[in-house]
Amino acid sequence: MKGYSKPLLLIALVLLADQIVKFWIKLNMTIGQDFNILGNKFIIHFIENNGMAYGMEFGGEFGKLFLTLFRIIAVAGIGYGLHYMVKNKYHRGFILNVALIFAGALGNIIDSTFYGVLFSESSFYEKASFLPAGGGYAPLFHGKVVDMLYFPLIEGNFPEWFPFWGGEHFLFFRPVFNIADTAISIGVFLILLFQRRYFKEEIIEKESINSEVLED
Repeated sequence: MKGYSKPLLLIALVLLADQIVKFWIKLNMTIGQDFNILGNKFIIHFIENNGMAYGMEFGGEFGKLFLTLFRIIAVAGIGYGLHYMVKNKYHRGFILNVALIFAGALGNIIDSTFYGVLFSESSFYEKASFLPAGGGYAPLFHGKVVDMLYFPLIEGNFPEWFPFWGGEHFLFFRPVFNIADTAISIGVFLILLFQRRYFKEEIIEKESINSEVLED
């Protein structure tokens, strides 16, 4: 298990935090309900979506099933890749970032796969219940992803001289997301930021080969 303990611990912590928050939201809030955490700059805002991260959609029942099954296959691939990286002693930071991506993807898969069976429908007027007597709101693989983190940091109107959107209202940051989405985004961002450090040996080898070719 050497090399696996930290990635597995990170995955467990992300999944635990993600699912605890989602369960609490489902059982204690109605769709569209808000809790202000830091004034109007950080709000817990409960919505659900049928699609991808940050509320993007991949429509229809077939699209929903396809997306869930695709996620499962993708996460299985990431999980295998993570095992390979640990086994072959890749850079520890890179492994932990991939573990973040894996945990985030798995967190949203749990929603898509099981929430339709585990919960009753959330609505604007009624909170969901866990394991309802009449069954859940959707069959297996057709659950909705729970989102709640909302950061409307800047709101205003574009100046009149601004191209295309002059005078129109804008809001930054508009998407509502969850802890799983955050883990994926952080993992991808850190890989992009530190890729030269993570792949230092490969970059040095490539630069050496290029130098030899130029000298010839």
